[in-house]
Amino acid sequence: MALSLSNSGEVIRLTLCGAAGTVTGSRYLVESDRHKILIDGGLFQGPKELRDRNWQDPPFDPTAISAIVLTHAHIDHTGYLPVLVRRGYKGPIYCTPATNELLRLLLLDSAHLQEEEARYLEQSGSSRHHPPLPLYTSEDAVKTLALLRVIPRGHFTEILPDVRVLPLGAGHILGSANLSLEISGKRLSFSGDVGRYDAPILPDPTALEIGDVLLMESTYGDKDHPQGNPRDELRDVIKRAVSRGGPILVPAFALGRTQTLIYFLAELERAGEIPALPVFIDSPMAIDMTEIYRKFDYDYDAEMIEMVKQKNQPLRTQRLKYCHTSGESKALNDMHGSRIIIAAGGMVTGGRILHHLNRWLPFDTTTVLFVGYQGVETRGQIIQSGAPDVRIFGHTVPIKANVETISGLSAHGGRSELLRWLKSCKGTPKQMRIVHGEPGPAQSFADAVRTEFGWNVEVGKHLEKLEIR
Repeated sequence: MALSLSNSGEVIRLTLCGAAGTVTGSRYLVESDRHKILIDGGLFQGPKELRDRNWQDPPFDPTAISAIVLTHAHIDHTGYLPVLVRRGYKGPIYCTPATNELLRLLLLDSAHLQEEEARYLEQSGSSRHHPPLPLYTSEDAVKTLALLRVIPRGHFTEILPDVRVLPLGAGHILGSANLSLEISGKRLSFSGDVGRYDAPILPDPTALEIGDVLLMESTYGDKDHPQGNPRDELRDVIKRAVSRGGPILVPAFALGRTQTLIYFLAELERAGEIPALPVFIDSPMAIDMTEIYRKFDYDYDAEMIEMVKQKNQPLRTQRLKYCHTSGESKALNDMHGSRIIIAAGGMVTGGRILHHLNRWLPFDTTTVLFVGYQGVETRGQIIQSGAPDVRIFGHTVPIKANVETISGLSAHGGRSELLRWLKSCKGTPKQMRIVHGEPGPAQSFADAVRTEFGWNVEVGKHLEKLEIR
């Protein structure tokens, strides 16, 4: 991994096509005289002004892109890929082995949600367009999946003439990576999403050797996660919820957060610290992803590997049940008593969680537990903020439920962890841009990096162009 690059004198151009000034829509275009490479192809989420960007022409010609390289499988890093394919991209999409498998679930699910939303808009007559169309279809997703190409972590792979890429474990979700891209004698470094230290299941984030430029995420660039142990916080939330006797609704990302949550619930049950409640994973995708997590055991940290050897079932609670069908999901709303429902829709922008919240938010016996970041103006953020009501399925739902948050379960490193990762890396970037963060956290982290390291760092701007000489 040592830097041994010759300076060809060629100017490399880097354009921030997404995740600059926001946490979504990760897309970075790298251009040399011969190649155009896209790092990530993420979907914009959150406020309408951001979501509208998904429908606009991209600031580059997809047919001119030579290759795409992905940091990890989350939709804000991959959900725009079928749009690029629909617009003519036919080249390879490189990713790690686990990302390859996870995307075969995520992209098809994303396409299904796009199609479902278009059908709903047509049936309700609430669209300005006739007929309303999905951003992309399942057919587009299938064509995208055919372009996936696996590259190993920990090794350089030549993806084009004079272009090599090195993925290293980011500790964020299964298969996640930070990237070093060597092109025409220059090295560009991408943090991807930096994970947590001392978290369950996955190893700590791996340091990279920083090159000429570094793009660094800043989701939690202005704050650290609470010092409390998320395991103990989860125990206390469950106990309070059980005393109320109602459902515990957990909007959780199917990928990463669901598996971490199950891990802690199983551990608490084994220790006798919480009762063995019925736990429902109400997401076919989360069910399949949990199986993928079990499959890629070579991605585990040492503790997780040992638990598997001891057959402790670290990803299975005593009364775990899977809800594969919509009928099984709907039946949960006829149940009574304490039960945990982990449903798809981490930011409550879609998925089965909407039906459960629509049914149970008006009751003070209900507990809603947020275990991840809630984007600006998403339904999750509205509920979390203490608002009196929220719009679901076109009508206003009063919020009487008890709302709890455990931010320590986040898969994103807090401010100190981001700085810790930077300190573990070698090298000094000539230029550094802070990306993948809201304006406040991004600026705060840029200031921290400038103070701590004295580096040439600025907050990235949407469509900003950098030159690497």
